[in-house]
Amino acid sequence: MPDAGAGFAMLWIKCFHVLAVMAWMAGIFYLPRIFVHYQEGRTAGEDVRRLVTMASRLYGFMTLMAIAALALGVWLWRGYGFAGTWLQVKLLLVMGLIGYHLACRVFVQRLKANAALPGGMALRLFNEAALLLVVPILIMAIVKPFG
Repeated sequence: MPDAGAGFAMLWIKCFHVLAVMAWMAGIFYLPRIFVHYQEGRTAGEDVRRLVTMASRLYGFMTLMAIAALALGVWLWRGYGFAGTWLQVKLLLVMGLIGYHLACRVFVQRLKANAALPGGMALRLFNEAALLLVVPILIMAIVKPFG
């Protein structure tokens, strides 16, 4: 367990970790909406070039925030230790969220290639699927149900 000075520093690390996670999640929740608008606009024959630029820039930003969140999370893990089943479950879910992030990358690449994406309904479901990972991650981090 860190001493008082180190504990204070860890609180700052935790603060920046939470900020980075919030920024990452903003991208995780908004980028798939861009995919929906892209696919539906493309199907309707609309100009969707701006959406490609938006998606690409947002993906870049959210990737930087994901890296920051993960790096700060590792820092916290090293400072506080790897104790409790809740943390193991949380890390497994975070790995799933990283997989979701990488799936978004595939869709961004398809946008850049002017390729079709799944239909609007499938993309809406994809957008909501992130909640299936984020909500349990929050429960693990805050409630720590497994001690």
